[in-house]
Amino acid sequence: MEQIMYKSTRGSEKLLTSAEAIKKGIAEDGGLYMPTSIPKVTLDFISSMVDDEYCERAYKILSLYLTDYNKDTLHEICRKAYSDCRFKGGAAPVVKLDEKISVLELWHGPTCAFKDMALQIMPMLLSEALKMTGEDKTAFILVATSGDTGKAALEGYRDVDGVKIMVFYPENGVSAMQKLQMASQEGENVSVVAIKGNFDDAQTGVKEIFASKEIAEKLLEKNTFLSSANSINWGRLVPQVAYYFSAYCDMVKSGEIKLGDKINVVVPTGNFGNIFAGHLARVMGLPVNKFICASNKNSVLTDFIEKGVYDKNRDFYLTMSPSMDILVSSNVERMLSLIADTDTVKSYMSALKTEGIYTLSDSEKDALKSGFSAGFTTEEETADTINRVYHNKGYLLDTHTAVAMKCAEDFNEKTGAAEKMLVVSTASPYKFATSVLEAIGGEKGVLGIEAPEKLEAFSKKEIPLPLVKLHEKRIRFTKSIEKTEMAKEVLEF
Repeated sequence: MEQIMYKSTRGSEKLLTSAEAIKKGIAEDGGLYMPTSIPKVTLDFISSMVDDEYCERAYKILSLYLTDYNKDTLHEICRKAYSDCRFKGGAAPVVKLDEKISVLELWHGPTCAFKDMALQIMPMLLSEALKMTGEDKTAFILVATSGDTGKAALEGYRDVDGVKIMVFYPENGVSAMQKLQMASQEGENVSVVAIKGNFDDAQTGVKEIFASKEIAEKLLEKNTFLSSANSINWGRLVPQVAYYFSAYCDMVKSGEIKLGDKINVVVPTGNFGNIFAGHLARVMGLPVNKFICASNKNSVLTDFIEKGVYDKNRDFYLTMSPSMDILVSSNVERMLSLIADTDTVKSYMSALKTEGIYTLSDSEKDALKSGFSAGFTTEEETADTINRVYHNKGYLLDTHTAVAMKCAEDFNEKTGAAEKMLVVSTASPYKFATSVLEAIGGEKGVLGIEAPEKLEAFSKKEIPLPLVKLHEKRIRFTKSIEKTEMAKEVLEF
């Protein structure tokens, strides 16, 4: 098998193995790591996965990218990561909603969000990478979160040998359940800090810390180096490719589609990592017609795909789907690396940082639109979709999946598409219980621990086990800082 190497999206000539790329997280020039070639698969390869369990499907996909990992070790990592004890009800089940639409449920892991699909395996990949590269320093995992990544990373990395992890989140930019999950996190090697700002502030702060040679030198004095659990890290993104293949295989196995039939896929999108992983699956050979990028009121990605202009100079909105309240989507840079040369990517990233805007060329815009469509929903449309789908189909959506569902309906109505539609469901509705309860006609303004219990009583849909007794856990982390104090906090920890 061809050895796949990794290089920065910003043109550095240095090539790394996958283990080295996963260990580093982000390139020294500020770019993101991408494989020098994307492996291709055949329909026969996809057919060979149809009767597999999820862990086997994941192994077959990851082995194509992580070519320097020992095959037996990687196989065992996949088996452990996606075991029944970690994912209740299956790792990534597909539920048929109606004759046109199926739902890929990615929230059956320990934190009830799709981030578990990557962050249950990523710590094992990193631990193995540290061994493979002979690393004896402590890995300091630094995370900015808009809600779900933080808890999933904390849970995945807690008490892992040779690792410390610190999570920053926007103080007023996550749901009550998300905040409670992070504030009560167990583990001796973890820290959680709120910042007075939004997710983009947290993400920018983390990137600046990564880029600081002064901080790197101070950490080295403590025998420590920085790495990341955000989707800027290849080890976080590549496991997500697997579940698109798995969903397709499940649709073939159930008879919903025939092998080779194309489908459309709609993804609720914030940082562009989830949908980009799907795009990689399509480039590899997965039969997907269009990926529909679904945004909430913060519709920067909708405008980017439709107009070819990325413009973060706009109002920022706090919505009921907080994990999508993002104006700077990091993984767009990886997409740009597939449609533009490295000098152009560097100029776009520089323009975004200094001016907050860049514009694609006509050919780049056409390349983007050839595989993607986009839509967005208002707050009222999101709530209405939760209400309609629950009362008409008996299915309870969270506030992010509802955005995707509305965009799926809009796409089908607008295009009359013949293909079956797969809606990616990214979180349990109980993580956003207050908004979901109001949307389906329940009591308004219910906050804190009462909201999930009242949603369960009203909807007759069971609370996922990891969230049942969350309110009984001890609150450990209550610190809130100015965004300018992030670097100081890192060094103190």
